[in-house]
Amino acid sequence: MSFPTELRTARLLLRPWRAADAAGLQPILEANREHLGPWIPARVAEPVPVPALARRLADFGEKFAADREWRFAMLSRDERRIFGEVGLFPRDATGRVPFAHADRAELGYWLRVDATGQGIVTEAARAVLGVAAAMPAFSHIEIRCDGRNGPSVGVARRLGFHLAAPPSGAAEQSASSCDHSQIWISELV
Repeated sequence: MSFPTELRTARLLLRPWRAADAAGLQPILEANREHLGPWIPARVAEPVPVPALARRLADFGEKFAADREWRFAMLSRDERRIFGEVGLFPRDATGRVPFAHADRAELGYWLRVDATGQGIVTEAARAVLGVAAAMPAFSHIEIRCDGRNGPSVGVARRLGFHLAAPPSGAAEQSASSCDHSQIWISELV
């Protein structure tokens, strides 16, 4: 079972990223550098020139089509406004893996600062989780976030996820590296 390539909610259109989205996304990443920088990987959030960003987005689209990861552009229904991204990443106990080897999935998301506080991420995540729940390969969904990221933790709570133990090794790391990683879980039973 592959993920649908389009999901619609009351306010949003979710679809795979396209290289053509780069021109609209680049100024958003630039304007949100401080907002996103502490929380999501630089390879996703770092503003780069439009041609490089187009290649990054094309790669995301290829991985979507190959069922490697499903990154959705979070857009207004008319596709005139980019809000951010919501994605689902197949995992097993060791990390991210191809869908064929997954027994769970990781939910990830980011949102531009001027769209926060409106329930947009929660709405998008519910749509993605609705499809994930129908995938028999997944026993549960995880949200991995920094516990200091209050909005991300709030999304996990609103979606009914519960806080699990810290990732293995986090207790040892926290004394030296100030690791604040959290794993939130929603069972798919």
